[in-house]
Amino acid sequence: MSLGLNELYMILGFALSAYAIVANDSIQTLGTFIASNHQRPWWHLWLFASGILVVVLLYSWLANGGDPAYGRLEEFPYRPGSYQLIHVIPPIALIILTRYGMPVSTTFLILTFFHPDNLEKMVEKSLLGYAVAFVVAIAAFWVVHKTLLAVDPDAAHAGESEEARAHHTPLWSLLLTLSTGFLWTQWLIQDLANLFIYFPHHPDPLPVGWLALGLGLMVGMQALIFRNGAGEIQQIVEQKSGASDVREAAIINFVYAGVILYFKEHSNMPMSTTWVFLGLLAGRELSYRLVERESLKGAWRMALSDLSKATLGLAVSVVLAVGVPWLFTRLGG
Repeated sequence: MSLGLNELYMILGFALSAYAIVANDSIQTLGTFIASNHQRPWWHLWLFASGILVVVLLYSWLANGGDPAYGRLEEFPYRPGSYQLIHVIPPIALIILTRYGMPVSTTFLILTFFHPDNLEKMVEKSLLGYAVAFVVAIAAFWVVHKTLLAVDPDAAHAGESEEARAHHTPLWSLLLTLSTGFLWTQWLIQDLANLFIYFPHHPDPLPVGWLALGLGLMVGMQALIFRNGAGEIQQIVEQKSGASDVREAAIINFVYAGVILYFKEHSNMPMSTTWVFLGLLAGRELSYRLVERESLKGAWRMALSDLSKATLGLAVSVVLAVGVPWLFTRLGG
């Protein structure tokens, strides 16, 4: 594989995107699993996640004629020789923005940069995903919380009591592992497009050399995150996902994965899994307040705050997708 400046930008963009996506989106997909297995060596969890990654990626590449992204890049055709320095900007912006707590959608920020014409379709699908996750979460966690209260009255709000930590039975630990594998698989199928937009893709098959490079970078980035980032991830998950109760962590994963699976079958257009995750969190919190007959103001405030941040992230994505190429053109870059 002969490397020119164009290929170097492709590899750099992929590597930075892999770091940004794994570092930030792992909170949504692997965070509960990491938090509930903090006593295990980091490389055990890394092997679990990386093993699923390898299987999911290789299956798509073999079954879909060299397409590693499950058809998600059909509306984003590959343009050989078109990669420039500006295409490295989106993952850098993603890393910076998420450091300031802004839930920026990787899908919007990266894919819109390459093909702005698809933004409207991605936003429509993501908004629908938020709404569906919100409604499903209200119904699902109403039942979940009612059941948990019935069998464990002291654990009124998962993640707030020491009693909730005592349910790491072999059965629930197994269910958490299965639900994490299911969720991680569905997330990868949906979001691999955000990475492989940087490599040769539709309508051309991905060459073996590029596939091996991509796998190596992704597995390596995961090792880095699992080894150095588990503490930070666990803190965030403890605050927003009730991960100290292994029972609820497993159910959160199943519900989240089920919604992503539905939209995977709905169409091949990429969507923001971040927006689905925010809808899930908002619906879950609202259902708890309803069950416990508490004021809904706090739940609505959290939902609106997260949604406003996500909307701001969308606006930033649009500005970058449109403004950066225009600026480079004006400057002769």
